[in-house]
Amino acid sequence: MMDFLMNLKALGIEGATFAMFVTLVGLLLTGMPLAFVTLLVALIFALGWMGPMVLPLISSRIFSFVNSFVFVSVPMFVLMAAILDRSGIARDLFDAMKLLAGRIRGGVALQTLLVAVILAAMSGIVGGEVILLGMLALPQMLRLGYDRKLAIGVCCAGGALGTMVPPSIVLIIYGLTANVSIGDLFTASFVPGFMLASFYAVYVLFRAYTNPALAPIAEPEDMTREEKVRLLKALFLPVMVVIFVLGSIYGGIASVTEASAVGVVGVLLSTVIRGEFNKELLLGAIRQTLSTVGMIVWIGIGASALVGVFNLMGGTRFVSQLIQGVSNEPMVIILFMMGILFLLGMFLDWVGIALLCMPIFVPIVKSLGYDPVWFGVVFAMNMQVSFLSPPFGPAAFYLKSVTPPDISLGEIFKSLFPFICLQILAVATLLIFPGITGR
Repeated sequence: MMDFLMNLKALGIEGATFAMFVTLVGLLLTGMPLAFVTLLVALIFALGWMGPMVLPLISSRIFSFVNSFVFVSVPMFVLMAAILDRSGIARDLFDAMKLLAGRIRGGVALQTLLVAVILAAMSGIVGGEVILLGMLALPQMLRLGYDRKLAIGVCCAGGALGTMVPPSIVLIIYGLTANVSIGDLFTASFVPGFMLASFYAVYVLFRAYTNPALAPIAEPEDMTREEKVRLLKALFLPVMVVIFVLGSIYGGIASVTEASAVGVVGVLLSTVIRGEFNKELLLGAIRQTLSTVGMIVWIGIGASALVGVFNLMGGTRFVSQLIQGVSNEPMVIILFMMGILFLLGMFLDWVGIALLCMPIFVPIVKSLGYDPVWFGVVFAMNMQVSFLSPPFGPAAFYLKSVTPPDISLGEIFKSLFPFICLQILAVATLLIFPGITGR
């Protein structure tokens, strides 16, 4: 190890970059968590390239990341998702959508997508949404005789919409790393998020009406007027939470951080009004929040340290020149970066991808004359693909945890292929028509 540290600078930035990449991949293959891998690699290369005097600079970079005021919104939105996960709000919301699905062929799948959009607009956390839809919607679609692949795909892809629909945690982390307004990111992602959901809906309707056996029409339930009113009431509280959270941001009334606190209060009041609030619900939600946010913070610390060391070594400038040397056409360079993000998304967590790549990519995007807010929306759409794509698509593993034993992980990934194609189509649409984001 000492010989490696002493000879590191002799490799030059090209050799050191390759050595850093190999070390990073090698340690990840051992099963060590990404946060600790990035911290260890940062420490090794900092000592080998610059010596122990550089360590205070790394710690100051880490402090600037975790000290951001906007970062407070992350645990708030995670807490919203954790409370939703433990309450009956999502279940009642799904039941209420029966009134809107009606006798449409594929109506339950459309109902699932509508619920997915509302849940995404309430919390922005993918894992909880996929699990909720897997528990609520998938059994009902399978019971009604829906094609298994279609039902699985709708639950998985619908649950992953939290990446795109504000308030998305992905956009918040991007905004922190790219130093752009998170409010602008939310505004720019609003239409693309619903565009992707509409792609899914059109695909479901096309499959259902070209092959009716794939999505039978659900027999209408005999409900009294009182039951219908009760179901409609279940829509009121979730919709009001969405209006208060997003409305306060878009209306300029509150910052993203303040709006996240409004959302937590709204969801807590909803559980109190519904008579579900208790000590166990609150403590369980807090524990889940601490676990999730702790993971995000540690990955952020490790990635910030690694990028800081790499930047001090001159690696960021080297990689930037390397990427820009791919072509003289700006769009080709953007596509090349999208390809890198797509490949990384198969193996790394989106938090790590954002914190490792964006400090390098965003300056390139700006130098090419593109809007970093637009690029942030494209990045979030690209991360949609990573949530579904094998071999480590997290949405598939989330769904597998709540599916019947006869549904294999391989079948889930096969079911996601058409939805991945729709996501790639959405990325291409944003690249060809950047005006969709309003930028």
